[in-house]
Amino acid sequence: MTVVLLTGFEPFGRAGMNPSWEAVRLVEGVTVACVPCRYDDAVDTVWDVVSRVEPDVVLSVGQADGRAGINVERIAINLADARIPDNGGAQPRESPSVAGGPAAYFATIPVGACVEAARAAGVPAAVSYTAGTFVCNHLFYGLLHRAALVRLALRIGFVHVPLAPEQAVDGGVPTMPVETTAHALRAIVTALA
Repeated sequence: MTVVLLTGFEPFGRAGMNPSWEAVRLVEGVTVACVPCRYDDAVDTVWDVVSRVEPDVVLSVGQADGRAGINVERIAINLADARIPDNGGAQPRESPSVAGGPAAYFATIPVGACVEAARAAGVPAAVSYTAGTFVCNHLFYGLLHRAALVRLALRIGFVHVPLAPEQAVDGGVPTMPVETTAHALRAIVTALA
């Protein structure tokens, strides 16, 4: 049986919720972890759970303002460049996520199959080629880097999800109900298992 670790982020900035965490909490049959939205300990938090649980797959999830569907990330880059501070007040500018690390890593999950699984479940989904340069990308890159260093055959991926409707009361950005996001994540987890 495939062991899946599914992570979502705590709320950040002034937001009262984060749809990544709210959706992850609704997925059954997986281990879940809430990730701090802080550069200094996001990777350590997830890696501690990886060490305890020894999953076959780690699928991290984060919110992405402006995205209209589920986006499965193809690549993580070695760049931390924050336009706003994280929850700890850190705001790195044009810094590597890992000093001396490779420029980028590709996801080690079948990205296309994950997109197709979400679409087959009736949820809009696409491959994305940029996980940004905030804590989401930092976590994605950091996990891939640690797995590469210890030569751990761990499948690692990242999914960005739209804002929840309650986060966009002015109606100016795309949203997706948390239950729909969770439905897509269930389909992706099934495809990964």
